[in-house]
Amino acid sequence: MKLKVILLSIFALLIAQTTFAQTKAKAKSTANKTEQVAQHRVVYDVVSADSAQQGKIMKHLEKMLNHWPDAQLEMVVHGKGLDMLVKGKATAAEQLKVLQDKGVKFVACENAMRAHNVQKEQLLPGVLTVPMGVVEIIEKQEEGYSYIKL
Repeated sequence: MKLKVILLSIFALLIAQTTFAQTKAKAKSTANKTEQVAQHRVVYDVVSADSAQQGKIMKHLEKMLNHWPDAQLEMVVHGKGLDMLVKGKATAAEQLKVLQDKGVKFVACENAMRAHNVQKEQLLPGVLTVPMGVVEIIEKQEEGYSYIKL
């Protein structure tokens, strides 16, 4: 009889220990997911040459920042969309500056710049460049950024 009680006690301890370990692992997993969700990171892929569409994109970014003030937002512009980052051609330069001041990164593709004969000096102040826009987007996704095609 004592042996049964001892074996049952050992069995109960093993089950309790396993359950505790699983609960602890779930709590840690939930905490990690919460941290990831709290760090909203989004990369935007922009190729549109339509100035009305570009204006909508700027409004979209503003709304995103109003909803998530600490979000990390990056707009990668390539192809025909490049004009939105060029002095004298950008129709939303003031909005772009306001968004930059709030932490939004605007990035021009150097391949697109070469194809459209745009020099770095022609870009709006604060615009960054990357060798390949598509590669930048892929790397951001690999870092956990959400992807939005505009």
